[in-house]
Formats: sequence, C-alpha cells, structure tokens
Amino acid sequence: MINIGILGSTNGTDLQVILDAIQSGDLDANISVVISNKSDAYILKRAQAHNAQSVFIDHKKKNREEFDLEMTQVLKDHGVDLILLIGFMRILSTGFCSEWSGKILNVHPSLLPKYAGGMDTNVHEKVLKNDDKETGCTIHFVTDEVDGGPILIQKRCPVAHNDTIESLKTKVQELEGSAFLEAIPLFVNNG
Repeated sequence: MINIGILGSTNGTDLQVILDAIQSGDLDANISVVISNKSDAYILKRAQAHNAQSVFIDHKKKNREEFDLEMTQVLKDHGVDLILLIGFMRILSTGFCSEWSGKILNVHPSLLPKYAGGMDTNVHEKVLKNDDKETGCTIHFVTDEVDGGPILIQKRCPVAHNDTIESLKTKVQELEGSAFLEAIPLFVNNG
C-alpha cells in the first residue's frame, strides 16, 4: 500500500474521487496527510471527514524555502511515498522539487504544454477565447520548471459551442479524478 500526501489550497474535488476509490477497495493506497496553506480550504474538511490527517501550514511571513521545509517535515513524519498536488496554488521551491524528485504529481487543467503556467478558470477562458476544439487535463511529474515535468497521463474532452468557463471547469474536473486513479498505480508499478 502506498502512502500518499496531498497538497491543496482549494476544494479538493479530485481528493474525493481518490478517497472514494480507496474506500471501495479500487485503489490500494492510504491518504497519510493533507496539507493546505489555506486554513479554510475545503480540502482539509474532506480529509477530516474521512479520518485523514489534515494540517494547515501558514505561508505568510515565510519565504518559499521555509514553507517548503515545513511541508517536507510533515510529509516525512507521515511516511509519504507520493505527493499529489490537487489545486495547490503555490509554486514549489527548487529544494522541495529536488528532495521529492520523481515523487510529486500535479494535475493541470489543460492539455500541456498548452496553457502551461495558467491556473484554474483562466485556463478554461483561454481555451474558449482561442476556439480550441478539445481540452482536458494532464497529470505530470513536478520539476522546478512550472508545468514542465514529464507527462504521465492526459485525458481529453471536446469543447462544445455552448460551453462556458464553468461548464469546461466541470468537464475537466470530472477527468482529473479518473486521471489520478490511473496515474497512482502507474507510479506504484514503475516506482
């Protein structure tokens, strides 16, 4: 069984899919700890509802390296093998990326390399503005180059003529959870 640590700043919609898969026995994993830099992030409440450890680490008045060292300590204390970034709205330091090299997966709401560096709804807005015919999500390894690490999985969906930013966000989020459920066993089998 693999011990997973989650870093998130938002609702953690993808975390729910992973928790459900663990509970049903479809995923042989354990969520060891969920860390957020936002004390009111719903992802922490999701973790608590499933008896997973949740930790708030305040990033204010700390430089990136100090914050990341604090996260590393918590992750090590919880025996984490793999880190998933689920709506984590911070750039990781070079030191953190080096310390956890090959053990951090991020989900990005586009078909990378398209819209690399973009976040959340601004990515979907660009998809619509550029009249893209398809969009999706990418699970990739995290390196110190933002959204530049090796791609593990991409899931695609069509862009409909009547899609909005919110409808695209919903479509892509539905793909993200299943992409993580494919990516975790790939990591375990190739790790």
